[in-house]
Amino acid sequence: MSDDQDWQRRYCFLALRLNRLLHGSALLYYGPAEWQSQVAAEEPTAAELLIDEADELLADADSPHLVAHLDAMKAVARFTTGQPMPFGDLVDAIVGLPAEWIPETIFEHAHELLDRALPPRHGSLAERYQAWQRHYSVTDLRLMERLVLKTDHECRVRTRRILGIEPDDAVDCQVVPDAHFHFAGLYRPTAPSTIFVNAGRPFNVADLIYNVAHESHPGHIAETRTKIRRATRLDQRIRFLFSPSLALGEGIGLAAESVIFPGTEATEWLRHTVLPDTGIEYDGSDVADIHLAKNMLWGVWANTALMAAEGRANDDIADYLAQWALYDDDEITAVVPAMKPSPMSAYYLSYFHTWNLVRHLAADAGAMFKLLTEHWLPRDVTRLVR
Repeated sequence: MSDDQDWQRRYCFLALRLNRLLHGSALLYYGPAEWQSQVAAEEPTAAELLIDEADELLADADSPHLVAHLDAMKAVARFTTGQPMPFGDLVDAIVGLPAEWIPETIFEHAHELLDRALPPRHGSLAERYQAWQRHYSVTDLRLMERLVLKTDHECRVRTRRILGIEPDDAVDCQVVPDAHFHFAGLYRPTAPSTIFVNAGRPFNVADLIYNVAHESHPGHIAETRTKIRRATRLDQRIRFLFSPSLALGEGIGLAAESVIFPGTEATEWLRHTVLPDTGIEYDGSDVADIHLAKNMLWGVWANTALMAAEGRANDDIADYLAQWALYDDDEITAVVPAMKPSPMSAYYLSYFHTWNLVRHLAADAGAMFKLLTEHWLPRDVTRLVR
């Protein structure tokens, strides 16, 4: 085994062992199965030893991409030890961008978009938005599955035609009774990739393309499939959740709908292809602008994570979510505990900040092809934006 091959092997083992400390929930692994089995049979490795291993690997890392991802793994390992760490440093390592406060003028603009895009109704903007969500909600589990698969098929067709990226051959859908996510997409090399839908949360058919494109094509499943199939090194066959690569993937996912359904196409496809299956009447809303506003309001999560890191009271965070994210009491109750400083709350900053980069490229098929097939860091995307 060459020195480079040994380095790649050690990198993979570092990720596998760190993932064990994180209860197996932070790694998409497509490397040798025997390595995964070996780590599963080991006693868990102390975080301090993983930090030392990351430092040794950093000494011989041969690209900015690998340096950034080792820095992320090292930061997460350090967090698990309970050592004090500035939240901004954790964000910088995991997201690859500074932990910047997002001006509320962005959220004001999002509210203006919603005010125009939602159908006219009595009540506050929050009440109108929540009424819009209820209008498009369905509870039939079989219908959910059929609509997801129908939408995914259209997204795969458009991904091939618009971006020139070969989609996954088949994507399955599993509706789960309750989970910590709303939608999730998982690429599987030897079985159908899967879109998971949480039946424990309202299923809004007007958000169908927005969510399916994000999780499947041209979002997470398409990106993972393409990069794994093009991998030339073992370290490219693992995708660590709390890292700049996955952070950038969230920006790609949030932009995905506008890439393959530009302009009014999402609204028209909803009206003519989805709603007839549901019996729900189209209410005249502008789906594209509502989803643009949703993406802008991901910045509220970023700001509330920073507020929690500063030690702000839960009541202050709840009020901020109600004012700017337009959340109801149940949503606020679910979100506030998730803002406690952690690798996950640091990762929440990726949604707005990486989308704010990628959105400028949504109409550029060549640039989006690069993001989906090449290994970019968020800070490097500014070169494409220019």
